[in-house]
Amino acid sequence: MKIRNLLAGLVFSVFAASSLASSGLAGQPAPDFALKSSTGQNLRLSEYRGDVVMINFWATWCGPCRQEMPLLDELYSRYQRVGFNLLGVNIDDDSSRAMDMINELGVSFPVLFDATKEVSRLYQVDAMPVTVIVDREGNIRHVHQGYKPGYEQKYLDQVRALLRE
Repeated sequence: MKIRNLLAGLVFSVFAASSLASSGLAGQPAPDFALKSSTGQNLRLSEYRGDVVMINFWATWCGPCRQEMPLLDELYSRYQRVGFNLLGVNIDDDSSRAMDMINELGVSFPVLFDATKEVSRLYQVDAMPVTVIVDREGNIRHVHQGYKPGYEQKYLDQVRALLRE
């Protein structure tokens, strides 16, 4: 089962490699949404207007997601006090697996559950992970697909630039 999920994820990622870059989301208002969080609260994107927000779509079967989460958590811990927020959006059908993973990794940023994939469709997510960076006015400024070591430096540079605006 794990191998099948991994292969499905790889195929999913390969076919989706260019779709977000050409989707035209960058520069558009970020679609608002509300989802239940790992703490049981419902969180709404529009509640973070005025902050720079990173939305990271991930799944438990995604190896690169697991690799980048501690790095994202470090970015969140470092810049939260100056107007940066990070919302992890998990797309697993079973939120208990996601809870196990965030507990195992010690993630401190809010994790939201999109089991119906409605929010993922709003953001045209068809690969894992996908990271969307939203400016203080609520506009999508950057969209990143996948993760490879070194991407965190790009995230850091983009977040810092938006915080300075």
